[in-house]
Amino acid sequence: MWRGLTRPDNAGTDRVVPPTGFTAQLTVFAAAAMAFLAVFALALALATGRLAERWSSELAQSMTIRVSAPPEQIDDQTVTVMEVLKTTPGVASSRLLADPEVEKLLEPWFGPDVPVEALPVPRLIEVTENRDGLDAEALRLRLEGEAPGAVLDDHTGWRAPLVAAASRLRLLGLFSLVLIGAASAAMITLAAKASLAANGQVIKVLRLIGARDITIATAFVRRFTRRAAAGAALGTLLGMAAIWALPAVDEAGGFLTGLGFQGASWFWPLLIPVAAAAIGFAATRAAALRMLGEVR
Repeated sequence: MWRGLTRPDNAGTDRVVPPTGFTAQLTVFAAAAMAFLAVFALALALATGRLAERWSSELAQSMTIRVSAPPEQIDDQTVTVMEVLKTTPGVASSRLLADPEVEKLLEPWFGPDVPVEALPVPRLIEVTENRDGLDAEALRLRLEGEAPGAVLDDHTGWRAPLVAAASRLRLLGLFSLVLIGAASAAMITLAAKASLAANGQVIKVLRLIGARDITIATAFVRRFTRRAAAGAALGTLLGMAAIWALPAVDEAGGFLTGLGFQGASWFWPLLIPVAAAAIGFAATRAAALRMLGEVR
């Protein structure tokens, strides 16, 4: 059957299958719609995968120290914390956040132009680990002894749920791709069966003149595979154009979290028409051989 699918139809057996009509339009439309949805599911899976990796790698190497103390002690305790960090193994760098940076962090809750200097806002120190890492528990105990107002936050409490959520979204995107493939196979199977049933008299005549079931099935497989590939190619192009037209992350205020394709990942959607052709081939072949075997 594969040789019959790839070789040119010199005998004209493809004429058994109507080139136009309801089944042809249904197959092309279903393949295009499913490919369009598959592009977005693939974009979701890739984007959440990048997000999980970025959160896992970047946040795992950073910590924050919050210095909360009475106004007359906060400067001294901040200096003490900075000195402690200089002698702590595993610390690559430490930086005290300036008032404008703290103001930017508070802006989502208090709005712009927050008077940081007039509020009892704690001092924030950003700590970056080196490749060897640092002992967070030892640093926490040392800070309790030398700067009681300093609290170490290694981001573990909220990093793990975020990474888990992004990983689950990626699995959801991949599962959506599987469902789209299954739905495509079901619709192509129904269209192939409808076409086989509509051409029952033609199939009987072909059998009378000596045509084998594999020859008849090849005609249906050839037509429906090409229709599925053509529809999927159209849907993929439309989906990629829609993804490309999405606003950038900065323009969307970070809401889209980088949904889309980056770099070489733009080649991944090009596999969707190939997968659609394979699904069309398998679904039509199974449906045709089953129906031809039942009808004598």
